[in-house]
Amino acid sequence: MTVAPQLSVHLGNRFARELPEMTAAWQADPAPAPQLLVLNEPLAGELGLDPAQLRTAEGVRLLLGNEVPAGATPVAQAYAGHQFGGFVPRLGDGRALLLGELTDADGRLRDLHLKGSGRTPFARGGDGLAAVGPMLREYVVSEAMHALGIPTTRSLAVVATGRQVRRETALPGAVLTRVASSHLRVGSFQYARATGDVDLLRRLADHAVSRHHPAAADAELPALALLEAVVTAQAELVARWMLVGFVHGVMNTDNMTISGETIDYGPCAFMEAYDPATVYSSIDHGGRYAYGNQPVVAEWDLARLAEALLPLLADDQEQAVELAVAALDGFRPQYGEAWTAGMRAKLGLPAGLDDGVVGPLVDDLLALLQADHVDLTSFFRALGAAARGDAEPARVLFLDLAGIDGWLARWRAVSPDAEAMDRVNPVYVPRNQLVEEALSAATAGDLEPLHRLLDAVTSPYTERPGLARYAAPAPVDFGVYRTFCGT
Repeated sequence: MTVAPQLSVHLGNRFARELPEMTAAWQADPAPAPQLLVLNEPLAGELGLDPAQLRTAEGVRLLLGNEVPAGATPVAQAYAGHQFGGFVPRLGDGRALLLGELTDADGRLRDLHLKGSGRTPFARGGDGLAAVGPMLREYVVSEAMHALGIPTTRSLAVVATGRQVRRETALPGAVLTRVASSHLRVGSFQYARATGDVDLLRRLADHAVSRHHPAAADAELPALALLEAVVTAQAELVARWMLVGFVHGVMNTDNMTISGETIDYGPCAFMEAYDPATVYSSIDHGGRYAYGNQPVVAEWDLARLAEALLPLLADDQEQAVELAVAALDGFRPQYGEAWTAGMRAKLGLPAGLDDGVVGPLVDDLLALLQADHVDLTSFFRALGAAARGDAEPARVLFLDLAGIDGWLARWRAVSPDAEAMDRVNPVYVPRNQLVEEALSAATAGDLEPLHRLLDAVTSPYTERPGLARYAAPAPVDFGVYRTFCGT
């Protein structure tokens, strides 16, 4: 690694400085033949970075971690995690590096982070590398989520390394440059708790409060207020996932952020035919992380955070558990409130409509969608036309015409707002077949399908001519869709 004096970038090292026990100073592997595949120029602007500078040879080396500003101290972060329910006390960034923190145009501290930058002391048996396809998947899906208004880590760039990566076959390697409010996870607290060092746990909690939930610092019990804030953030986040049909695919505790941002777009996808049992991950054989299980899993993960924080809640174990349980009890009502508010918006329901009307209307609709395997995104967008008087685009999606006609009559009777619906029901999401098409083409060297897909999904609410295929579900012959984590 070399220092780049000509790059006007300052990277802080707050995490490494305040929590050295949770870091390993490390360097990114050199890239033999780097090539910038995609650069997020709007995000670069938000971060106070010059896109033109990032496109230079020196800028690309920064994006790879091969050339960093003076004073930067790249580190691999330590964390633990429950993976598919089994606890692993030492995971950490096996193929990732935190280059440092920078302050964006709004004065917020943001992490600049790499994925696929080589083996670290936490790599275990992995090679520390990443292939072009999975890194571009994260770029596409995270930027689509941002455009949908869902809290998420962001993708600044993907750089091909010129190195081959061995998976089932040899694939071109790449590094993703990721931006996040931080990379603190439930697994970070599990790691600190597992060390038995209560001072480390307390410093980690203080760090999290300062970065993400500063109001908690003034509470009588800051650690309890932190737990309550994370419960709220995650309840609202998962509700937003559910409302757009997003399936994360690997909701391990090391993939749940303290900030409330979506992180780690591995075996993820947007559900098409509505079915709570939908699973896309090739390794989720039991359906633990199925679409319909996501709220339950989020609550389970939060319980693991509560367990890690117990020493900071009270000296008496029983009292600490009682406080933790009370905080966790807030998840279900907050999730339910966020979900219901989102469904009211998607259906264009007037403010003040009685819950006794809304509940059956939503439940009956979901039953109809599931029974007829109706595409979730297409239906809700078509419903805007139904609110304007043209029900046919929505009706034709169903086999049970009598059922949907009866439901539409009940729904129209409450005078839904079509304009409001169009503001929350997207036309374009990253359709599975189009993602695969774009990734396959990019792996072969053709980036044009990727750019066309990005153009559609980063303006998801505005229907545009010439983009009809980006609004269409996969054809029947696309088959059962499975995604992979890329490691």
